[in-house]
Amino acid sequence: MLNPTQIKSIVSSGEGFNTEFKERVPTNLKGITEEVCAFANASGGVLLIGVDDKNAIQGVAIDNSKRSAIQNSIGEISPPLQCDFYIVEVDGKNVAVIEVPSGQNKPYVLSGAIYVRQGPNSQKLTTVEEMRNFFQQTDRIFFDDVSCIEANIENDISKESIKTFRFEAELVNATSDEQLFSNLKLISNDGYLKNGTILFFGKEPEVFFEKAVIRCLVFDGIDKRYIVDDKVMTGTLYQQYQKSMIWLKSKLNVRYDIEGEGANPRNEYWEIPIIAFKEAIINSLAHRDYYDKGARTTIEVFDDRVEISNPGGLVSAVPRNEFGKRSASRNPLIFSLFERMRLVEQIGSGIARMRDVMKEEGLTPPEFNIDGMFTVTLRRPFDFEKWVEKWVEKLTDNRVKILREVHNNPKVTKKELEQVVSISASAIDNNIDVLKDLGLLTREGSDKGGNWKINY
Repeated sequence: MLNPTQIKSIVSSGEGFNTEFKERVPTNLKGITEEVCAFANASGGVLLIGVDDKNAIQGVAIDNSKRSAIQNSIGEISPPLQCDFYIVEVDGKNVAVIEVPSGQNKPYVLSGAIYVRQGPNSQKLTTVEEMRNFFQQTDRIFFDDVSCIEANIENDISKESIKTFRFEAELVNATSDEQLFSNLKLISNDGYLKNGTILFFGKEPEVFFEKAVIRCLVFDGIDKRYIVDDKVMTGTLYQQYQKSMIWLKSKLNVRYDIEGEGANPRNEYWEIPIIAFKEAIINSLAHRDYYDKGARTTIEVFDDRVEISNPGGLVSAVPRNEFGKRSASRNPLIFSLFERMRLVEQIGSGIARMRDVMKEEGLTPPEFNIDGMFTVTLRRPFDFEKWVEKWVEKLTDNRVKILREVHNNPKVTKKELEQVVSISASAIDNNIDVLKDLGLLTREGSDKGGNWKINY
């Protein structure tokens, strides 16, 4: 049974994968029972009645009639589920507590439907694909919810990572680390740390999960023949994200604008919007298949694109025609921790956000490969100066000038080229012929109405 101090600690932590608040007893009790069913089909949880959505204890009055009605409603879950239901007085206000265990006889069904917990929300399974995925996961168990029996809290948990999490999640420091872990269900019923706990708070998670790292590579060109940089980002999932973003910044074109004077921070403008990388990397860490021991999350930088890949394609619970509109998490505990740090919003929204920011910047829409490995491809804006550097040894200054003018204006005339390059008409023709022979320049359409095309 939870005491008042523990309840206040849970309330201060807010709603999440294992916690749900109700300000009052709803007229339709099925809403409460759906949450209970969802908790039972996941990792268990606590439902508090008398707490509003601003994490404030308002109190609730529950007489014997309401108590009986709630218990009868929970009794409609099949197979039967034993929950603890009691009232606790907290600072003079009554809070109703329903403690739900992780069910041992999944799936639990209410009115013929299966409800599961996805991040901080409960979801009703409505399609064959969703149900098939649930049964697969129930048999295999969510990776992040499995006990890591080799680890212990004294030797393998980083105090600094807990401190960082508290700061980013805006959780009060009055709660002990032990209580925080209890509130967030980071310890299994048998007393072991969970895999997700190690991945998020471990001193060296890679000691326990060798492939749960991000490999970052840069290639010279547009294929994988020549590697020019190769680094592996280790640490907690949040540390891997931070390290990868710093590494990416050093490999991409980033310009700065200074607003005002003095101590005002500089604005950074990445060639590909930073938000697109944030969404892609966090999604890869939250949704990858950690059961796959043979592959790592990778970030690969090419001259024309950046590819971010993680083991595990589209979750079978999401039909292909629903991709980008809704989602299901392979690792609901990890997702909920990222959600508390405000690194993800509602589940399934990251795809739309990536599409939106690329469109806003006039860039090619992100491309997604959802089979086997889940890969996001972000096309880089074309860098003429970097491209032309590769031809410097074969090109005279005049030919570079011609290509630059054509790049800036594909409809530029030969007469205009004469003026810009400062050479004769015959010299312009000769240089254009050389560029055509090299396969770098072609003419499309007529001399008057057509345009030049550079074969990048």
